[in-house]
Amino acid sequence: MPKMKTKSSAAKRFRQTGTGKYMRMKAYKSHILTKKSTKRKRNLRKATGVDATNAGSLKKLLPYG
Repeated sequence: MPKMKTKSSAAKRFRQTGTGKYMRMKAYKSHILTKKSTKRKRNLRKATGVDATNAGSLKKLLPYG
């Protein structure tokens, strides 16, 4: 059986933690930043966990973590 290919688009966007959960960066941080508050922009820097309902589909896209 051949190896499965990792979806490179998903590999750029998601990282797997040591416990097997997936992390992602938050959206809305790329442009039109002048009207957003400093606190809001600071909170957008942090990574957040992927919801459990989407973890199953990510497991198929990233078969090797």
